[in-house]
Amino acid sequence: MVDHSRKPLDRVFHALSDPTRRAILGRLVRGPALVTELARPFPTSLAAVSKHLRVLEAAGLLTRRIEGREHHCALRPAPLRGAAEWILFYQKFWDSKLDALEAFLVNASPKPESTHGRPRRKR
Repeated sequence: MVDHSRKPLDRVFHALSDPTRRAILGRLVRGPALVTELARPFPTSLAAVSKHLRVLEAAGLLTRRIEGREHHCALRPAPLRGAAEWILFYQKFWDSKLDALEAFLVNASPKPESTHGRPRRKR
């Protein structure tokens, strides 16, 4: 059986895996923008940027409104919540594992033998 609940999360992580798409989202945090405005800082074609926008749309991170020839894009941050929850779960998991390892290592470390204030001489 296929777990369809993972598909939205997979799409979000796929969208976030590219630095151009992350930069586009970073720009959209400041507010909606036209596609041409979003494409301006990148040394790629408008068609290439449009492909990135389609990936962001498929992940649900972006909405597009068309008025004549102008395409207005806006950020939809809600899908990021699922990604943040997934990351937080594993952060807590690994933090607890690393804390337990640290406690084990501190307790398992051999204590230096006392030699009246002087280190023991190796032979």
